[in-house]
Amino acid sequence: MAAIGMNHFTVLTDDVARTVDFYREHVGLAEGYRPDLGFPGAWLYAGEQAILHIVGGRPREALKPGVIDHMAFTATGLPATLEKLAAQGVHYACRQQTGTGLWQVFFFDPNGARVELDFAPDESAG
Repeated sequence: MAAIGMNHFTVLTDDVARTVDFYREHVGLAEGYRPDLGFPGAWLYAGEQAILHIVGGRPREALKPGVIDHMAFTATGLPATLEKLAAQGVHYACRQQTGTGLWQVFFFDPNGARVELDFAPDESAG
């Protein structure tokens, strides 16, 4: 198992429009396609790649400045990854994203940072 690239970062917000405007104006990202994930948000792109996901619907008091919600990496080898995590006693959640079919595996690093590994829809979770 090895990560093969950076996929995206996620920012939590209580104001999606204001956050999108900020990243559009100050970082030069463009809002683009986002499947209906059942909660408010936006995907911001650099060229053809969605690199920043904005997740809304959070109360202001739940937001923690300077804290990244999770890091996501593009990966290959879903079955081997799940086997390895289980063998090492790492608790994980594996789900297939609605709309895209992308497989997502979530777990925490030893410091409590949430990590996401994204696998192609044609891989099998076994």
